[in-house]
Amino acid sequence: MAGSTHTVTNQPPELSGYDVYGDDRALVSAVERHLDPALAQEARGELSALGRAAGSAQVREWGVQANGHPPTLRTHDRFGHRVDEVDFHPAWHRLLGKGVSAGLTAAWARPGGHVRRAAAFVVWTQVEAGTCCPLSMTHAAVPALRVDAELAAEWEPRLTSTLYDREMRPARLKAGALFGMAMTEKQGGSDVRANTTRAVALAESGAYALTGHKWFCSAPMSDAFLVLAQAPGGLTCFVVPRVLEDGERNVFRLQRLKDKLGNRSNASAEVEFDGTWARRVGEEGRGVRTIIDMVAATRVDCVLGSAGLMRQAVTQAVHHCTYREAFGGRLVDKPLMRNVLADLAVESEAATALGLRLAAAYDDGGEQERAFLRIAVPAAKYWVTKRCAPLVVEAAECLGGNGYVEESGMPRLVRESPLNSVWEGAGNVQALDVLRALRREPGALDAYLREVALARGADHRLDGAIKGLLTELADLQGVEARARRLAERFALVLQGALLVRFAPSEVADAFCASRLGGDGGAAFGTLPHGLPLAAVVERAAVGV
Repeated sequence: MAGSTHTVTNQPPELSGYDVYGDDRALVSAVERHLDPALAQEARGELSALGRAAGSAQVREWGVQANGHPPTLRTHDRFGHRVDEVDFHPAWHRLLGKGVSAGLTAAWARPGGHVRRAAAFVVWTQVEAGTCCPLSMTHAAVPALRVDAELAAEWEPRLTSTLYDREMRPARLKAGALFGMAMTEKQGGSDVRANTTRAVALAESGAYALTGHKWFCSAPMSDAFLVLAQAPGGLTCFVVPRVLEDGERNVFRLQRLKDKLGNRSNASAEVEFDGTWARRVGEEGRGVRTIIDMVAATRVDCVLGSAGLMRQAVTQAVHHCTYREAFGGRLVDKPLMRNVLADLAVESEAATALGLRLAAAYDDGGEQERAFLRIAVPAAKYWVTKRCAPLVVEAAECLGGNGYVEESGMPRLVRESPLNSVWEGAGNVQALDVLRALRREPGALDAYLREVALARGADHRLDGAIKGLLTELADLQGVEARARRLAERFALVLQGALLVRFAPSEVADAFCASRLGGDGGAAFGTLPHGLPLAAVVERAAVGV
C-alpha cells in the first residue's frame, strides 16, 4: 500500500536507441543535396553509424558523465615537480576518441569531407558539446598551418588522422594529434592586436621564445597550440607544442581553469608562457592574416554546433509532447502547443540548412564560393548562434517543470546554448565583419546575391525581403549602428532562399510568412493561422 501513490503514468518513454542522423530529415536532405552522389552511400553508412551511437543509451550516458565530472587541474605532482596537466573523466576520452575516429578532424583529407564532417558535427554536438571544442580547433588549424608548407607537411597528417592518442609525448611519435589555440588576453579580448605576449627570435631558424599570459586557452591538453604574440615585425602567429622534440615538456604553465556557465566537460584555462619555445607560422606581422581562415572555420562550427543544440532541444520537446497528455488529449495535438513545436522545428531546420550550405561552399572551394563565405559566415554565425538560446529555453518550457530538472537533460542544453554566440567573436564582432566584407570585397555581395537569386520568384515574401535588403544596402550612412540589423537580414534572406528551394512547402511557407513576411510574433509559437503545422511537427519527430 505504501508505494501505491508512486505508480508512474503519463510520462514519456526514455528517448534513446534512435538514429540521431537518420531520423533528422532536414539533415539527411541537406547532406544528400550537397554531396556528390558517388559518395552518398558511403557517407550515409558512416553518418548513420555515428547517429546510432549518438542515440544509444550508453553514449548518452557518457555525455552525462563527462558533463557531471568536470576536468580538474594538477599543477604539480606529489614530489613538487610542475606538471601542468588536466585530468578528465574516462567518458570524456571515450567521446573525444569516438569523434576523432568518426572523421571530425578529417574534412580536409577526403572528398566531400566538409559536408560529411558538418553533418557529423551536428550529430555529435547532441551528445556532449564540450568534446566538440578540441575537434573544432584541430579541424580549423589546418588552413592556418598551410601558410607554411613545411609545417603543413609535418602536422596535417596527424591532425586529419582518425586515431586518438591522449599520451603526452612528442608529436612525431604519435599517429594522431589535436590542436588548441591561445589567442585572447585579458586586456584585449577580441581585439587581438592589443596582445602583449612577446616573441623573441632564437638562433634556430623560425624558432622563438614566448613570454606572456593568455586569458583563454581552450583544450589545454592538446598536442600543440596556435598562439598570437608580438614579434619585432608585429603581431605574428606561432605553433607552440606541448612536448618538445626531445621529450621535454615545453613551458606551458596552467594558472587556473575557468568555471564556466556551460561547456563544463571541456577545459578552458589561463596559461602563462615564460621562455616557451614556439615555431613561427607565416611572416612576422601577418598573424591576423595567418589565422583568418582558421577563425572562419571555427565560426562555421559555431553555426553547426548551435544547429545541433537546436535539433536536440526540438527532438526532446516533440518527443515529450507526443507522449504527454493534458486536458483530454496529447500535447502534440493541441493547437497552441503544435504552433510552438512547429515554430521551433522551422527555426531548427533553417539553421541546419544554412550550416550545411556553408560546409558545401568549403568543399567546392571555387572563387565565387569563397566570396560567398565572406559574408555568409559572419552573418550566419551572428544570427544562428543568437537564435539558439531562446529556442532551447522555449523547448525546455515544452516539458514544463520536467524541463527545469537536471535529469531531463534540458538544463544542460540551456547552459550550453549561449556559448557559440560568444566564442570566436561575439555578436558585434560578427556584424562588423559583415560590414568589413561589404567595404573591402565587392565580390562578396555579388556572390551572396547570386545565391539568393536562385530562389527568386518562388515566394513573394522572399522577393520582398531581398528587395528590402537591397534598399537597406543603398543607404549606408550611419551603417555601423545598424550593423546587427543588416547581419540579421543577410542571414534571414539566405535561410529563406535555401528553404524555398529545398525544404517541404509547409516548412518554407511557415518560415517566409513569419520571418520574412511579418506574420509572426517576437516569441516562438506565433506562426500564422492556417498553415499545415502538423506536417511540420511530424517532420521534426524521431522514430516515426
